[in-house]
Amino acid sequence: MTTTVIPSASVAADRPAHRDGNVLRWLGAYTASMVGDNVYYIALSWAAVQAGTPSQAGLVMAASAVPRALLMLGGGVVADRFGPRKVVIGSDAVRCAAVLAVAALLFAASPGLWLLALLALVFGTVDAVFMPAVGALPARVTSRGQLARVQGMRGLAIRFANVVGAPLGGLGVALGGAAAAFGLAGLLIAVSVPLLISVRMRDLPAASGDGAEGAEGPAPLAESRSAWQDLRDGLRYIRGHRVLAPLIVAIALGDLGFVGPLNVGLTLLADERGWGAAGMGWVLAGFGTGAGAVSLLLTVRGRLPHAGYVMAGSILAGCVAIGSLAYVPGVVAAVGVALLVGLLAGLSGALCGALLQTETAPSYLGRVSAVSGIVSLGIAPLSMPVSAAAIGLWGTGPVFVVSAAVCGLGGVVALCSGPLRRAELPK
Repeated sequence: MTTTVIPSASVAADRPAHRDGNVLRWLGAYTASMVGDNVYYIALSWAAVQAGTPSQAGLVMAASAVPRALLMLGGGVVADRFGPRKVVIGSDAVRCAAVLAVAALLFAASPGLWLLALLALVFGTVDAVFMPAVGALPARVTSRGQLARVQGMRGLAIRFANVVGAPLGGLGVALGGAAAAFGLAGLLIAVSVPLLISVRMRDLPAASGDGAEGAEGPAPLAESRSAWQDLRDGLRYIRGHRVLAPLIVAIALGDLGFVGPLNVGLTLLADERGWGAAGMGWVLAGFGTGAGAVSLLLTVRGRLPHAGYVMAGSILAGCVAIGSLAYVPGVVAAVGVALLVGLLAGLSGALCGALLQTETAPSYLGRVSAVSGIVSLGIAPLSMPVSAAAIGLWGTGPVFVVSAAVCGLGGVVALCSGPLRRAELPK
């Protein structure tokens, strides 16, 4: 596939990302793909529940996580070797074909759980390549100074997909069952492919010079090197980088302390306090509103000064808000605290993502995104069953406080690392 390259010195390089047609085409493709993902998961869960027992449905839903966690580091190597654009286009094409094939089979017959489990495995395997490439692509479609703004735009796309995807999936199931919902998911993912093909690539920006390779930046991946050597080289790069190493640790601690309470913990808290599903929905809406507002702020402003300090401070303040969520007197107060959690967690998450993009040398972005993705999507979800079991033993209050303390350790790591604490986003 031929890649169109925009010279880095072009006038378009200085255009704000939210006014750049090239970036907006990328954003449209990303949004369509994310909405399709949300519809897909609704369709998969509904079909699995209809075809088997609740425990079997749970296994089908979890089937994607195993190949994703095991193969994502290799997916980062693939993204760096072949280029994230080609990998994202190919991954979306495979995901689209697989989902549409299952939709067609469900229209014709009732194949059972084995087909759904196979689809989940295929989806998870492709995701292991897709996700690192998605993380590496923004540096190829905009200038380095616009990466923070793109991170905000990406956050808005994720919030939009979460809000729109579930109702669309439910509508598809209501109108035509799981087959129609799968078909809708496949068509939404298909929309992203021509948009991605139309996205033009820029010259790779220069390395920041903060890593182990120095100011000259790393060399491109050599064809003669094995994938294993490239993987080890990427891990050494992260370990030796003065900003990325503590940043990955901060991200890991933040996710470990955040994912449990804001998923299974919030459900158990709502049940314990008698808020009901509606109350829990309002709390989640408060969180989503706060996170979306921060993404909009970063999209409009483009950067925030003293990014390292602000990130560390927002993590520490956010952990206090998370811990206090279990002690608020009623649902109205809980919505207010959740709004604050969303603002602070959204701010720290957006700055973490922006610093990850701007500090990583371009030829390592796939592998760095893979390591970050494993932490967020492979390790952090393990805290959910642990949180549920701990709440059963000690109640919501102590578990939320411990989770908040783990999250806060991420802020401590950021403050204790001078290079990360002083890190700035490019102007």
